[in-house]
Amino acid sequence: MFPIRDDNPQFNKPIATYTIVALNVVAWLLLQGLGSAEAVNQSVCQYGLIPADLFANDLTAPIKQLCAGSGAGWSGLLSSMFMHGGWMHIIGNMWFLWVFGDNVEDSMGSVRFAVFYLLCGLCAAAAQVVANPGSTIPMVGASGAIGGVMGAYIMLYPKVKVHMAVILIIIFTTFRVPAVAMLGYWIAMQILGAFSSMGATGGGVAFWAHVGGFAAGAGLVWLFKDDELLLHHPYHGWHQPADSADIWKDPSNRA
Repeated sequence: MFPIRDDNPQFNKPIATYTIVALNVVAWLLLQGLGSAEAVNQSVCQYGLIPADLFANDLTAPIKQLCAGSGAGWSGLLSSMFMHGGWMHIIGNMWFLWVFGDNVEDSMGSVRFAVFYLLCGLCAAAAQVVANPGSTIPMVGASGAIGGVMGAYIMLYPKVKVHMAVILIIIFTTFRVPAVAMLGYWIAMQILGAFSSMGATGGGVAFWAHVGGFAAGAGLVWLFKDDELLLHHPYHGWHQPADSADIWKDPSNRA
């Protein structure tokens, strides 16, 4: 089950969202060799965030075997946001950003959104480091920052309908749910995964980064949103009309 689109209109061109997607794609092409095993492994070690590397000079044996040296150090807090571990990883992250990023950017403007996105990514990385400061596994991916985007979205547009796709063996169908239900379910799964992964020593999903990014986005959105941009947005807040999607389809109702 995954989102394919929402019923939220886009009023301004999401320049920052397009730019962030482009930067991730360029990194995937130039630094990660379009997913070739050697390039991905090298880039994960060179640009990934290794929590243990932030606080110790000598890394433990497992990471030396994996990366043959240290990671990016403190710069990994930023560079890790643009690295991915595989095709499905980058496609999934960029798809979520494409679906939800434009409307959050609509509420802030492009410059504010770019700063907001990076701050959410930093908070996400910090949450993962705090949760497991001794981890020697490199952390990569934009999902923490995108979790922040989704946290902001649920605060701004909780009742907007999100179209979900479901594949059941050979049956493909879609249905609409309020954003608060879809994103609420997503963060609940991340919290469950975060607690169930406590104590794990191997690699996997950085659930605490997702939780930290989502919480940061839900909080920071109140500082970054521009009330003037949201003043006449018919989909903002809890007072959205039940038939908002149908209203938007009628050209006579558009500003």
